[in-house]
Amino acid sequence: MRQFRNSVLSIVSAAAVAALLAGCSTGDAPEPTSPTATTAAAVDACAAKAGSASDSVNVAGDFGVTPTVTFDPGITADVTQRTELISGTGPQMAAGQTAIVAFAIYDGTTGSLVQTAGFDGARPAVISVDTSQYIVGLVKTIGCATTGSRVVSVVPASEGFGDSGQADLGIAAGDSLVMVMDVLPVQATGVDQPAVEGLPVVTLASDGAPTIAVPSTDAPAELQAAVLKKGDGDPVAEGSTVLVQYQGVKWSTGEVFDQTWGDGPTTLSMTNVVPGFSQGLVGQTTGSQVLIVVPPALGYGEAGSGTNELAGETLVFLIDILAVG
Repeated sequence: MRQFRNSVLSIVSAAAVAALLAGCSTGDAPEPTSPTATTAAAVDACAAKAGSASDSVNVAGDFGVTPTVTFDPGITADVTQRTELISGTGPQMAAGQTAIVAFAIYDGTTGSLVQTAGFDGARPAVISVDTSQYIVGLVKTIGCATTGSRVVSVVPASEGFGDSGQADLGIAAGDSLVMVMDVLPVQATGVDQPAVEGLPVVTLASDGAPTIAVPSTDAPAELQAAVLKKGDGDPVAEGSTVLVQYQGVKWSTGEVFDQTWGDGPTTLSMTNVVPGFSQGLVGQTTGSQVLIVVPPALGYGEAGSGTNELAGETLVFLIDILAVG
């Protein structure tokens, strides 16, 4: 059951980045313009392998820090090549999942920097491993990459912007691309905070997936919110769009009624969730993990007040705040 999920939106650092990731300024997937361009339907997101082109790109710098990138202008390949520079140990980005990335993208033909996002604490980009939304070369760059990894790719024009180019970004027709991407964590990374007595107890698996143990006491009558990990990123504002991992359980039974764990992060609008969810999350910072206990009046109403099966239930949410738009 998916009580809170909204359509996935891109949270990026600038409009130009959105245009780059989507392939055109309207956000639609680009139409292949080269006779050899790969159609989205035929793409294996995990197909990119290392090759002489991607291996020749020199990338220096630590994970999460703006890299120094050097390569010979005019670099290209027949299909997208990807070399892993830093091996991550987190979940793999499978087709359809959402990735949070820092990136530096260059015009491979001219050698000029096109755009960066997410390095040195700047706001990252949030993209789906989905060629119906993004250029093929981008999807091949992150497809099957593991969280915590850094990869470099060389993308030919046929899997980039083809014979049209992208004038707004200074990419001419037929230009290749060089992409350096750090696949960032998909769980809260803030500093652990003391537990709050009387609230549910949370334990985390190695990949961050939670288990929530509800105490055998009466549910609180008022909204409760406790920060379990304190992040230092952007705060959640009223009406904002937030990328999260979350789990929801019933206080009455401890049963999980909804979660993103196993599917990957999702984007929620604070105007499209139950009042207690947004009230508990607004003001919290990116990187934080927040436990919220929502009484029926701020959830789906008292028992018998509606048709939703969660009416009358006190709801417990554990939320990892990954990005704010």
